Amino acid sequence: MFTGIVEGIGTVRNIRFLGSEASVTVGVPASFSDCHPGDSLSVDGVCLTITGVRGDLCTLDVSAETLKRTTLGTIKQGAVVNLERALRLSERLGGHLVSGHVDGTGTLEKIEKVQRSWIIQIGIDEPLSRYLIEKGSIAVDGISLTINRCMGNSFDVTIIPQTASMTTILRKRVGDRVNIEIDMISKYVEKFLSHDKAAMPKGPASRIDRDMLIRYGFGEANEHF
Repeated sequence: MFTGIVEGIGTVRNIRFLGSEASVTVGVPASFSDCHPGDSLSVDGVCLTITGVRGDLCTLDVSAETLKRTTLGTIKQGAVVNLERALRLSERLGGHLVSGHVDGTGTLEKIEKVQRSWIIQIGIDEPLSRYLIEKGSIAVDGISLTINRCMGNSFDVTIIPQTASMTTILRKRVGDRVNIEIDMISKYVEKFLSHDKAAMPKGPASRIDRDMLIRYGFGEANEHF
């Protein structure tokens, strides 16, 4: 689990394709010296498992599914990537809950400088756009961002100077692809509200209804708001 607060920028040193899979070696900052084989590492928002560590180099395996679904499928040697180590439960959750399981990719449609910040517009596929809400959270290349506006199949976010200096987002150009992970809470809400009865767990029907809530005072409390 991650927070979407990027800790550093790494450089892809080597890519080795193994059939439909790949092994990627990334040069990491000195602050990542506590990384060990078996640890999870977010690379441009993709949760990968470290398989080897040698000095400032971390080697990670990339599955066929990940290559197909994310921008790692077209990444080149020398590319710079956003890095975040897995969240410790004792730390502050500065961004939002990010799993590192990318839902799809988006395309940068517009980059506009506004005073000290930048407004970036990103287009995504329609199946993902239904999860977006204004002021909701989204992860773009592993960066936790707040959605300013939703416009059909696109949305825009603000990049403040701190985010610009700590991530690779402004090294992108219009037309470049980025990894998108929507807020996982929205997917769970959709699942719970779905009318697909076959997908719901079997068990006794819920005894919670309006009458029960009123009986225990919830309805009365609500009248005061």
